[in-house]
Amino acid sequence: MDTDDWLRVLLIGAGATAATDVWALLRKRLLGVAPPNYAMVGRWIAHLACGHARHDAIAKAARVTGELAIGWIAHYAIGIAFAGVLPAMFGIHWLRQPTLIPALLVGVGTVLAPFLVIQPAMGAGLAASRTPRPNSARLQSLVNHAVFGSGLFVTATLLATGD
Repeated sequence: MDTDDWLRVLLIGAGATAATDVWALLRKRLLGVAPPNYAMVGRWIAHLACGHARHDAIAKAARVTGELAIGWIAHYAIGIAFAGVLPAMFGIHWLRQPTLIPALLVGVGTVLAPFLVIQPAMGAGLAASRTPRPNSARLQSLVNHAVFGSGLFVTATLLATGD
């Protein structure tokens, strides 16, 4: 991959992540569902750096200076990293001629990260099993990650129009 391809991956990942943030705002306004609290992600990452990987409830863990900023930076960095899966799995040509199905497959596939790693580590259990409404949490996660996949496709398509 050349510099332009890396820049494209960065922009696609940031654009798709921004799409999930817009969706979170719409979801709050239309459905009354609270947006994700990225301070908790930042707190978990900061504790992880100190060797504490698992929590019974991350909200009860000691606060960390800068946890909100850490969480937001991680949110976008992870989205950008996941965007890199597209050219890795489907070829560099996908960046110039994006198609919807690969983007949705990657987007929905990324739900495994929270289900198998983040939620259990933060005390929510495997696939949100320890939350008050696990099936609702799972559905919300799947929809959020489908929005991410759609954002991958839309952003890549907008960037490809100049090719």
